[in-house]
Amino acid sequence: MRDLPSLDTGWSFNYGSEVVNFSVRRQPQRRKNSIAIHVEPEGTVLVDAPVDASRATILAAVRKRARWIQKHVAGFLRRRTHILPREYVSGESVMYLGRRYRLKVIQADAVDVGVRLYGSYLEVRSATNSAQKVSAAMDRWFRARARIVLEERMAAMLGVLRWKQPIPPVRLQAMKIQWGSCSPAGRLTLNPWLVKAPRDCIDYVILHELCHLKEHNHSLRFYRLLGKHMPRWRDRKTRLDELAEVILNR
Repeated sequence: MRDLPSLDTGWSFNYGSEVVNFSVRRQPQRRKNSIAIHVEPEGTVLVDAPVDASRATILAAVRKRARWIQKHVAGFLRRRTHILPREYVSGESVMYLGRRYRLKVIQADAVDVGVRLYGSYLEVRSATNSAQKVSAAMDRWFRARARIVLEERMAAMLGVLRWKQPIPPVRLQAMKIQWGSCSPAGRLTLNPWLVKAPRDCIDYVILHELCHLKEHNHSLRFYRLLGKHMPRWRDRKTRLDELAEVILNR
């Protein structure tokens, strides 16, 4: 969940009769022989490795966890087959803060357009019912809500830290495979579509990135720090991973 430098693509390994492709991200701050493997929300495999790790070392680490990788990739792909492309019409399911709402599209005069939550509906009043217009209106609404909600949750997570930490600079950027990142300079980037996730999952992502301000890697010390402030972070991460395809389906 860090900023992505250029990726070394084109890597692969065989698991039974399957070929699993993955990318390697070299991290100067990563300790020697420390290799981390991630299966991202879209089912892609990303390997974080030290800059001096050899090809043989990386492949050995990946093959050692081949069963785990294949299981998680298959799980993500299986969930994706049940998610239909959005048409932006009344009746579709929409998520906001972990709760499902029904989309209700209403044609309205230009002076009366807008988006609002109304009971169990996300109501979009649009001058036309075109999918492009409805999608754009929803995106604007979610981004506006994200600025408010993520700022609120950021303040809450800063309050649980046991070290003094001023509010870091934060920007919102829509991403396909990341929930957030932390630059070496300490700037956080958060995915605005996080606002669709439950609050406890949002808190996990924010705390994860805040911990990178103290530990700029995914080392054992980093996970100890994360666990100290959020003992059950793995449960939240698992829940978020399970919702990823629904949340990122736009």
